[in-house]
Amino acid sequence: MNTFHLPELRRACILLFSFALLVTPMGCDSDEEFAGLDLDAQLMAALQAAADNGEASFFMLPDGDDLASIPQDPLNPLTQAKVDLGRLLMHETALALNPMHAESMGTYSCSSCHHAAAGFRAGIPQGLADGGVGFGRFGERRVPNPSYGDDELDRQPIRAPSMMNAAYQEANLWNGQFGATGINAGTESEWTVDTPIEVNTLGYEGIETQAVAALAVHRMADGAAQLLQDYPEYQTMFDAAFPGFQATNAALVPAEREMAGLAIGAWERTVLADEAPFQRWLRGETGAMSEAQKRGAVLFFGRANCSSCHNGPSLADMSFRALGMGELLGPGVFSPFNPKDPVHLGRASFTQVDADRYRFKVPQLYNLADGAFLGHGSTFSSIREVVEYKNVAVRQTTNVPVDRLDPLFVPLNLTEDEIDDITMFLERGLYDPNLARHSPTSLPSGNCFPNNDTQSRIDLGCEGALAHPAPQQGRGFALLGGSR
Repeated sequence: MNTFHLPELRRACILLFSFALLVTPMGCDSDEEFAGLDLDAQLMAALQAAADNGEASFFMLPDGDDLASIPQDPLNPLTQAKVDLGRLLMHETALALNPMHAESMGTYSCSSCHHAAAGFRAGIPQGLADGGVGFGRFGERRVPNPSYGDDELDRQPIRAPSMMNAAYQEANLWNGQFGATGINAGTESEWTVDTPIEVNTLGYEGIETQAVAALAVHRMADGAAQLLQDYPEYQTMFDAAFPGFQATNAALVPAEREMAGLAIGAWERTVLADEAPFQRWLRGETGAMSEAQKRGAVLFFGRANCSSCHNGPSLADMSFRALGMGELLGPGVFSPFNPKDPVHLGRASFTQVDADRYRFKVPQLYNLADGAFLGHGSTFSSIREVVEYKNVAVRQTTNVPVDRLDPLFVPLNLTEDEIDDITMFLERGLYDPNLARHSPTSLPSGNCFPNNDTQSRIDLGCEGALAHPAPQQGRGFALLGGSR
C-alpha cells in the first residue's frame, strides 16, 4: 500500500484547493464543495496525490520502441536485435517439438496462451497449448484434442495472466515464483532442483526466468536448437542478438534455449499499452478520454482507493493480496480446481510462508476488455463484476478464511453511477486498440500462429497464406456500448 507522508498529503490538499477541486479520501473536507469543476484538473491532482513521486508522469508508460526508457534486466540489456528475434520466437509454432502426441508437432507456441487478440492472455478460462486444437476469432474456440487424456494436456492450473506491461513486474506468475532478484531475494531454499523454479539459479529477473523455464515446461525445449539448423534466418538473428554468447549453466539450460528465452523476455518488455487513452491523456491529449472515463479515473486514484494496490505505470505494484476470489471452476474449464493443488495458496505455494497463504499478485489493468475471464480463477465475466465485487467486499470463496483477507478488502460504498464510471475508465480509458503492432506479420518457418493445427489454420485463414486476427476493441465483452 502507498502510504502518504504528511508533506505529501499537505501538497495534495494545496493542489486541491488551488484548483478548487474534488476531494480525495485523504484530502480535505467534502466532495460537494468542488463538484462540477474541471475534470482534467481534478484528475491531475488525484494522480499527483497517488504517485510515489508526486508527479502524474509516474503513471506514464514509455513508447515500446524507446528501449532505453523501458525497465530491463541488467543481465539481459535490451537491443533491437533481441526484441526482433523474441517477437518471432514468441509466436513460432515450429518451436513445438516436444508434444505429448506426435500429431501436435509444430502446432502451438508461447502465444497460444498469450496472444494479441485477447490482450496477450488466453481467450479461454484455462490456457491450453499442447493438446489444444482450434482458435476461433480471439482464442475462444480452443478446445482439447480428443486424442489427449486429461493428464496429457498442457493446460494452466490457473488463469494465464496477461504479459502486457510486464517490464514493471520483477517476479512472474500469480505466486511470483520466477525471478532471482527483488522480492525473491532470500527465497533460494525454494528454488527446488529438477523443477522449473530451479531456473532462478541463472540469476535473471522474472520475465527472463519465466521465458527460459517455459520453453521446457510447455514442451518446446528442443525447439530453439532445431530452428538454428532448419532456418538460416534464425541463425543470422541469433548471431546478431547474442554475439559470443556463453550459456550460464549449460548442464541446466542449453545455450540455445537460454538465448531464446532471453530474446522472448526482451520482446515482452516492449509490449506496452502506451496508446491507451489514459496514456494519451498523460501526454497532454486531454480529449483522449471521455467525461465518464475521467470521472472514473478520479475515483480510481482518489476516493475508491484502487491505486493503493494498482499503482505505477502498469497499475500493478508487485504486491500480493488475498481478496477471496474463487478458483478455476465452471464452464470452459478443462481440468476443474483440485483443492489439494497448492496453486490455490497463492504466494505461499512458492514461499511456504504461512502469512502468504491465499495472496495472489496484483495484476496489471490494461486491455482487460480483450477477454471475458477475469480473476486468477476466471470467475468473473466482466470488468463491472470485478468492480462490484470489490465494492461490496464479500469473499467469493469460503476456501479463504475471513481472517486471511487483505485489510484493504473493505466495502467502498460506491454508487451505481460511480461503479459505471470506474468501469468505463478500466474498459475504455485503459484500452490500447492497436496491440497488433506488437506481433509479427509472418514467421521464418511459414507456419500459422499463434496455433498451427488444422482447425486453427482454418479459423485463422492460414490455408495457403499466413494470417492472424487483428485485435478488435472489447471483443470479449458486450459492455462497450452505451452512452456513459
